[in-house]
Amino acid sequence: MVLPAGDRPGADATQALGALWDYRVYARRWVFLLVLSLLSFSNATLWLSFAPVADMIAHHFLLSTEQINWLSRVYLVASIPSGVVAIWVLDSVGLRWATIVCAWLNFAGSVFRTLPFMVGGIQDPFAFLMGGQSLCALAQTLVIFSPAKLAALWFPEHQRATANMIGTMSNPLGILVANLLSPALVKKEEDIPMMLGIYIIPAGITCLLATACLLESVPPTPPSARAIHSTSEKFLDGLKLLSCNRAYVVLAVCFGGGIGIFSSFSALLEQVLCVRGYSNEFIGLCGALFIVFGVLGALVLSLYVDRTKLFTEAVKIGFCLTSVVCVAFALVSQLQGQTLALAAICSLLGLFGFAVAPIAMELAVECSFPAGEGAAAGLIFVLGQAEGVLIMALLTALTVRRAEPSVSTCRDGQGPLDWQVSMLLMAGLCTLFSCFLVLFFHTPYRRLQAEASASCSIQEDMSPVTVDREPHPAATP
Repeated sequence: MVLPAGDRPGADATQALGALWDYRVYARRWVFLLVLSLLSFSNATLWLSFAPVADMIAHHFLLSTEQINWLSRVYLVASIPSGVVAIWVLDSVGLRWATIVCAWLNFAGSVFRTLPFMVGGIQDPFAFLMGGQSLCALAQTLVIFSPAKLAALWFPEHQRATANMIGTMSNPLGILVANLLSPALVKKEEDIPMMLGIYIIPAGITCLLATACLLESVPPTPPSARAIHSTSEKFLDGLKLLSCNRAYVVLAVCFGGGIGIFSSFSALLEQVLCVRGYSNEFIGLCGALFIVFGVLGALVLSLYVDRTKLFTEAVKIGFCLTSVVCVAFALVSQLQGQTLALAAICSLLGLFGFAVAPIAMELAVECSFPAGEGAAAGLIFVLGQAEGVLIMALLTALTVRRAEPSVSTCRDGQGPLDWQVSMLLMAGLCTLFSCFLVLFFHTPYRRLQAEASASCSIQEDMSPVTVDREPHPAATP
């Protein structure tokens, strides 16, 4: 269901409503968004810092491919139990303290990963690598859930989708940097300590900024009517509302599946393409194009949706186009020498797939009103991580070692894997989620309707009010 044009409050209506109730926006909202974006960026670089050079990491530490995959997969596993706690923290403790705790966890994890090189005589370096990744994974749940909450608390209605986009897309930008930086830094195994040390720098800067610059969770005066009631529902009541909301459940299952597919794609891209002879540098370029075009698409789509409020149409069309491109990747990734085709496909996959992520988060808040933003966005992410664990485990389980000679550039010291069945399964799952969303997801925009109703009520209450004035001197006989 789509609101008629007259029922979609635009920027003018929001400003008029703000004038009646003295709603205000503060310049420091951009500082909060900057800190949150930098934190999300840093956390994403730590997540996939190992994936683009998985073969050299495995050879240097004498690890198996499965152990290397767990350095990325732990983000998915840890976020499932910690995600529920993160939802409670955001909706109960406050955005400021959630961000500060997240920043310190992220920094501590980045340092912990370097201990095998800083402390001599460590017998099991994998335990320290996994421990550091686990701390960063705990931080991820807090930072990923926060953009929708920040947009609702600090930004006016006509800037919410854009603010959510900036906060959400900082995470894939971090993935982009990891895909480019790790292969550029690690030319040989002796470069691994330098790579780990460089990734500490943004984590430390962000930790300092979060501790020093974030002074309050909410602004003194709210920016909109919705911001007043942003945390009105109690934690358990909010979860109950979400579980009983059919539209939200459909969106959570489908978009969560999309998150799981994209997480698996990002973590396994190097292992899939090196089998066919593609270099780490080209694979890093594909990952970079995937992110760059995703961010551009998200920027354009967020600005468009901020003006038109066509959340449902944007998400459904984006899902369908993503499915088509995912099928193309499943086929072309099994061929040799298709550099141009693979680069174009990865670009389109990001353009269509990543672009809908911030819009889908906003749509989750719209269809789940009056549940809290942290719960609405958080449950989708938790479900997406759970689906990601299952999808990644299934994709890796379906691979088989290739016995025949190949052009593989994989340097993990083991035989190359055949990913054909796994990639076809990934494309099939993406298509399934898209069809399910198109057929079964229908919802009114509850938050926009509530704000429009509040605006009408205020105007009706104000219209009969008259103010007695002293007669003008010229009118006095």
